[in-house]
Formats: sequence, C-alpha cells, structure tokens
Amino acid sequence: MAQRHLDPTDPTTAGPAEPVTPDALVDYLRAQATEFLRALRLHRESGTGTAHTGSSPGEEPVDAARALRHSARRITGTLHTFRPLLDPSWSETLHPELAWLSGTLAREHAYAARLERLLMALQRLSGAPPFPKQAAAGPGNAGPRSHPAPTPDRSNLTVGAAKAGALLERQLTLARTRSHSAALQALGSSRFHAVADNVAVLASEVPLIPAATTTPTDLRPLAAAAHERLCAAVAALPLLTAGHPYNAEALVHGLSLDPAPHPQDAPWHHVRLLLRLRRYAHELLEGDTARDGLGGRMAAAGAALNRHRDASEAATAAAAAARTPRIAPATAYALGVLHADQRHEVEAARFAFQQSWEMKTVSTR
Repeated sequence: MAQRHLDPTDPTTAGPAEPVTPDALVDYLRAQATEFLRALRLHRESGTGTAHTGSSPGEEPVDAARALRHSARRITGTLHTFRPLLDPSWSETLHPELAWLSGTLAREHAYAARLERLLMALQRLSGAPPFPKQAAAGPGNAGPRSHPAPTPDRSNLTVGAAKAGALLERQLTLARTRSHSAALQALGSSRFHAVADNVAVLASEVPLIPAATTTPTDLRPLAAAAHERLCAAVAALPLLTAGHPYNAEALVHGLSLDPAPHPQDAPWHHVRLLLRLRRYAHELLEGDTARDGLGGRMAAAGAALNRHRDASEAATAAAAAARTPRIAPATAYALGVLHADQRHEVEAARFAFQQSWEMKTVSTR
C-alpha cells in the first residue's frame, strides 16, 4: 500500500507560506462564471443547440458545449472544496444544478468517444476495419495506426468483428442521439435558465459567509484538506495489485452476467474525481502558473485515470452488447474478446497510475 507524502512543491500541502485570502476565491469564481456566460452566448449565437460531436474540429457548437462543461465543473468543484467559506443555502442550491448540467452536456460526447474507442479496438484485434465509415480517428484520440493483416488465429474474430461493430454502432448511436436530445431539452428548460441566472449573479457577486470577510482567513488549509482526501483515497486502492500489469483480477470478475457497473472500478473513479477537485484548488491558489506547475507532477496520474474511466465504460458497453438476444455466435465471440481487451486496458491504466503516483511520492521523500 502506498504511503502518503506531502509534496513540498505543492502550495496546497506545503508548510508555512503567504496566506491566500478569500479574494482569490472570489476572483476565481467570477472568472469561471464569466467563462460560463461567454460560452452560453457562443452557444446561443450558433443557434444549433448543444455540441454535435460529429462536427469538424473548431466549430462553435463543440467549443461552446465544452466551455460550458469546463466552467460548470470548475465552479462545482470550487463550491465543494471551499464550501465552509460560502453561503450554505446558496452553494448547496447551485452545486447540484451545475453538476446536473455538466453531466447532461457530457453524455453525447462520451457515447461518441466510446463508440470510436470500441471500433478502433475491434480493428486492432481483428486486423480489419469492423465498420468502414468509423475507421478515421476523431479529435482528441490517438489517431489512426497501422496494424498487421489478419492471421489464421484471428479468423473467428474477423468473422464477427463487422457484425459486432454494426451492433455497437446501432446501440451507441441511439444512446448518443438520445443524449443529444436530452441536452437540447436541458438547455431550453426553465431549470437551465435558473442555473444561468445564478451564474450571472455569481459573475458579479460571490456570497461569502460574514466571517470570511471580517476575520483573517487562509484558503490553504481547505485546499490541503482536498489533497489529504485524495491521498487517503489513493492509499485505499490496491496499488500493490495494480503494480503488476494485466493481472486480470478485474477481468475475471468482469465476466459476470450482472449488467451493473464493475464494482472494482468505483474506487478508481472516486480517486479521479478527487484528483480533479485537487487540481481546481491548485488552479485557484496559483492562478496562471498552476497548469505548468501541476503538469510535471500530476498530469500523468490524471491521464491514467481518464484512460481507466474510458476503458471501464467501453468494457461495460461491449458486455451490454454481448447480452443482446439472438446475436450470432461469432458476434458474441468478438464482443467477448473486445470486453476482455478493454478490461486489460483497465488494468494497464491502473498500472500506469500506480507508476506515476509512486514516482511522485518517491520524489517528495
């Protein structure tokens, strides 16, 4: 089990330092609220509703939806970390509404990215494109790679790969379409307009508790508490098991017929969320220098957890497709191989996280 070590170069965990006053919290929340309103204006001017992930890179709808999600998440995370300094009735009302909005806007892109990931994996495993029109990689993905031609050992997989790809295309495209419609409805709802009104108020006035403005207050202890919660959650992970790549422990449990999300993945998803909260706190304390300072220490850990989330959800989608009634044996076989491949990707991501986290803790001893 990993030991917990404070990072002396991290202002959220360092020793005595210049206090960070609530003014920094006010400035950060105002800046994020302004970004939210700017993205909302871009979205309204585009006149296309929410993002359509089939759009070309750089199109306004994609940028607007992404910016809305990013600013909503940062406001939500900041409200969570620094809630002792904020008016409780206000923050407890806005927090879940922003979480609802960012989650709703994220689903369409998530389904599109999941489909692309699975089809690329089928191509890699079978040696042939399982669904030609999806063969090209989209923005933010690794991009097309060359793969060897199919071998006799891949014959059964190759037979089922095309039908498995078509089945995944139907199921995930339907889910994506529904998510697109849900996002459009959300952005036109009175609930969203109430959220936007509250954010507009936030852009000019941040409701702090009276004590935060009348007595000397330092934000660093609250940011350090977020870091400690992250360290405690990481310490509870089975990092010794994750230290052996492809140990297949999660793969064995993943063959269950239970359609529920994989229980072993939940603690890792929780660490990913805590790492995000810690990153936002770091940004608030450090301002424009936060991204550069954080990149060398925690970016690899965050990237590994993102890959873990993506592979976990892709494996769940492959397993769900394999439960489709009356599919051909070759299709079921291809989906089973695909599920196993993505569970191995989960294990590889855990190993990568373990390596990056241990490197960080060793460097701070």
